[in-house]
Amino acid sequence: MFNGIIYNTGTIKTIKKKKNSIYIGIKTNLRFIKKDIGASVCCDGVCLTIEKIEKDIIYFYISNETLKRSNFKSYKKNQIINLEKSILFGQNISGHFTQGHVDTVAKIKKIYFIDKTWIIKFQILDIKLSKYLMEKASISINGVSLTISKVYKNFFEINVIPHTLKLTNLKNLKANKLVNVELDILSKYMYKYSN
Repeated sequence: MFNGIIYNTGTIKTIKKKKNSIYIGIKTNLRFIKKDIGASVCCDGVCLTIEKIEKDIIYFYISNETLKRSNFKSYKKNQIINLEKSILFGQNISGHFTQGHVDTVAKIKKIYFIDKTWIIKFQILDIKLSKYLMEKASISINGVSLTISKVYKNFFEINVIPHTLKLTNLKNLKANKLVNVELDILSKYMYKYSN
């Protein structure tokens, strides 16, 4: 379980792509020790399990299921990704509960600015998931906890403040890029049990 408040990023240093999987090594300033092997880390919104640790590089295996639901198949060496360790019991929840179970990807249709705030308009690619989008609901974009500001028929918008841009890889987003999306778990469960 995570809360989508990102203080750290990492850089992909090694990436080995196979037909149905990827094995990556991420360099990070986050501290890990050998007993952390098997622990979960949220990488750009995706919950991955540490398989190996070598100094400041942590390694992950990415399965075909994750590749189908995320944008990891397009990742390249030296790409910056958001990282978050699992939350601890008693830790402040400043964002919202996220699981790292990415639902789909969304395409950036437009980025514009109001003062120093970025307004980003997304198109969710799995149209049937649009029913879970609602104004002021929480959403995770590349692992960052954000609030939906507007919902259109097949689009939604978020506002990103300068502080969030400074700490995350969202500042590198451009039109037509894909991002990982995890919808609010409360919205999904409430919709399921009310229908």
